[in-house]
Amino acid sequence: MSKTVLLLQGGLSAEREVSLTSGAPVQRALEASGYRVIPFDPDWDVGAKLPGALTGVDAVFNALHGKWGEDGNIQGILNFAKVPYTHSGVLASSLAMDKPLSKLVFAAAGIPIVRDVSVTLETLRAKGDPLPRPFVLKPSQEGSSVGVKIVMPGDQMDLSGLERYGALMAEEFVAGRELTVAVLQAKNDQPRALAVTELKPKTVFYDYEAKYSADAETEHVVNPVDLPPEVTEQLLRWSEAAHSALGCRGASRADYRFDPDSGRIAILEVNTQPGLTPLSLLPEQALATGMDFKALVVWMVENAECDA
Repeated sequence: MSKTVLLLQGGLSAEREVSLTSGAPVQRALEASGYRVIPFDPDWDVGAKLPGALTGVDAVFNALHGKWGEDGNIQGILNFAKVPYTHSGVLASSLAMDKPLSKLVFAAAGIPIVRDVSVTLETLRAKGDPLPRPFVLKPSQEGSSVGVKIVMPGDQMDLSGLERYGALMAEEFVAGRELTVAVLQAKNDQPRALAVTELKPKTVFYDYEAKYSADAETEHVVNPVDLPPEVTEQLLRWSEAAHSALGCRGASRADYRFDPDSGRIAILEVNTQPGLTPLSLLPEQALATGMDFKALVVWMVENAECDA
């Protein structure tokens, strides 16, 4: 008898469109693999509507991104309903979504981080630069580079649009190469880093447009041959360590900056709900290890679980 999977997609976060773009191929792949898939697009009444939608469901595929999708809230409802779900649980999701807090966890695990300070619009307007330039301004609890701004020497600090977010942070800008590593962890197994991908955007950094628009023409180089072997190995091991330190399960993806001139490597964040769009990195890295998209999403469903 085939399993029934509730596919969570859409939502009302700033990443709604990314979630829908992830959900569509997931539905096709699961249906082609024999699963019965029920798409479910939650709204602000999710706490009232989701429990009823879970009747007769064997597992939930969480393709939501951003707030209410990867911050621990949906995960808490699913734990209460005792329906297994893909990706990380409440604690890991909430920790990873809080960038300053997650960086404290990484530092405690021995993974190098970049300097950051918490800021507000009021203090930025009144006192100016919180860090030496160049630095990055970003929301403390958003994903997909939503709201990120880089302040370069000579620039006028642009604060437009930041009022829509809650907590903000300023972070040291590390020049160099943009690298990312996906990790998979099956039930009762150790996390396994898949590969290193270098991202070569046409823009100053790997922003929202570079991530999700084919027109951006961002180049993805899986396992770049010019990356020193010791750097590749370090990135793989640190990504597994970051996954474990946060308490992640299923899939995650760690993002880094590497300065080849100084040899400095620094982790920026871990994404507990890596995208599954045609331009996303997790499917690309999984394919490099011999796991195609259909096999990847089936693996996720079969490894779905609730928090203990």
